[in-house]
Amino acid sequence: MLEKLQITAYNDEAYTEEADLKNLASRLNFPVNPLKVPINPEKYSRSFNIKYNDEKGQGSAGNSPTFNRYGPETVTFELVFDATGVLPPVAQGAVPATSNGVADQVQALRAVTCDYAGDIHSPRFLRLAWGTLLFKGRLESLTLNYTLFRPNGMPLRARANASFVGFTDELLLHSKIKKNSPDLTHVITVQAGDTLPLLCNRIYGRSDYYSQVAEVNGLTAFRDLRPGTQLVFPPLVGHG
Repeated sequence: MLEKLQITAYNDEAYTEEADLKNLASRLNFPVNPLKVPINPEKYSRSFNIKYNDEKGQGSAGNSPTFNRYGPETVTFELVFDATGVLPPVAQGAVPATSNGVADQVQALRAVTCDYAGDIHSPRFLRLAWGTLLFKGRLESLTLNYTLFRPNGMPLRARANASFVGFTDELLLHSKIKKNSPDLTHVITVQAGDTLPLLCNRIYGRSDYYSQVAEVNGLTAFRDLRPGTQLVFPPLVGHG
């Protein structure tokens, strides 16, 4: 049996509590959470991005972007809903066509992905699973295009362009990149208000390494840091 793209809604960012949509499922008379699409998408796209600082000092000849952070991953699908009757019956558990055209299918999609959930005061957290794809995130945008209608105007076919933005728990993200680890070399662009002790405390957890960092960077007037200056913070032995 062909595996269907499955979207599961959760109430918590740890993805342990599935959203309770039984009332809607009972009214529509088909499963809603998890939601299985009736027609698998022909393709999907995944986007990754990295954020850089692009600051440079006065009179600098060129830019030297420095790593800032990873931006969220995004996944984009085009989902098709059809109630014309020309397609074969959908797989068991998938969202079926009904006498309301595609209205019930679209309502189920919106309920899972973008409707406001009063118990968490936001749209829900989502897990998308299809083949090798396992993506956790939230809906970023949803555009519905209706393309075929009954004589009375009831939509019989809809294309849903859905974009999902990835969600990563902050503690998990920190453990992955360890961006403040004192065992790594860091290149920091000085911002207005920064001081060497403050930056050392941010990187090493202690401010009293400022003299060593000043020596590495050839600084004499380390109390007067110029915004846009790039400083090297080397790994330090015995930082504990």
